[in-house]
Amino acid sequence: MTPLLEVNDLKMHFPVREGLFLRASKFNRAVDGVNLHVAPGETLGLVGESGCGKSTLGRCITRLYQPTSGEIKFRDQDISRMRNRDLLPLRRDIQMIFQDPLESLNARHTVGEILEEPLIIHKMGNRQERQKRVAELLNQVGLPARSVTRYPFEFSGGQRQRIGIARAIALKPSLIVCDEPVSALDVSIQSQILNLLVELQQELNLAYLFIAHDLAVVKHISDRIAIMYLGRIVESGPGEALYRNPQHPYTQSLISAIPVPDPHQKSQRILLKGDVPSPINPPSGCRFHTRCPRATQICKEQEPVLTAQPETGGLVTACHHAGPA
Repeated sequence: MTPLLEVNDLKMHFPVREGLFLRASKFNRAVDGVNLHVAPGETLGLVGESGCGKSTLGRCITRLYQPTSGEIKFRDQDISRMRNRDLLPLRRDIQMIFQDPLESLNARHTVGEILEEPLIIHKMGNRQERQKRVAELLNQVGLPARSVTRYPFEFSGGQRQRIGIARAIALKPSLIVCDEPVSALDVSIQSQILNLLVELQQELNLAYLFIAHDLAVVKHISDRIAIMYLGRIVESGPGEALYRNPQHPYTQSLISAIPVPDPHQKSQRILLKGDVPSPINPPSGCRFHTRCPRATQICKEQEPVLTAQPETGGLVTACHHAGPA
């Protein structure tokens, strides 16, 4: 199947300006050579610690950021260097759901105005048709029709995220980048939002890039999972295979942190030493070697490449010493 989205060697380096003249003497390598793809109707989960670059990657894909280098292909068209005026038709096909629904919604506008705005920008229908579409969107995300006259602050966090989801599907996109859409919500509400996203995906044949730092959440919704560390993908593959038999020490550590529901079943945590290095000055060789329990001299000197792991069900891992825990 031809990928809907294909990312090749994508980099996003932010200049760090210092000194009297604010010269860019250093760069924050937030995304530093990422390759991934998403098929139509598929969910790719992107997981990593805070600061690993996953949200920056999502913003590059939606072209909220202009990437430093690399290629973003959507429907076989390179959009990484597309000018802003040429991006308008693309906005209908690629949308984003943000982490904090209150900050991403205009507090001065009613819900009806928020949902109608993208329809106006893209000149879709007359006022009566747009209002009908807004009513359909509210029904799709499980909000009452009277919500159109209310403001975002009048809703709970879960309801606000439903408004954000309604706005994202308003233009009938093919791909939605979900930037930690449930991390700011109560645990009791998270499952409702996840179930809504699954229902909408089946109904509308949506593809998701689902960004999160919680593997337990990603497991519920993803077909494939990619693990990101310090600006790079260190392991990826089918979700079930990655949970059952992870090969990278970092992935194994993340999975070991998932709470076990049975209090009588003991889980052995794999604790990593040290802190995540700075993306301004990443370690040589394997970027994980400063915290890795398997690190040897080759890890400090040579950068590993993503390599298929035999008999793992399709995992690819960037590790010199890949293997079961």
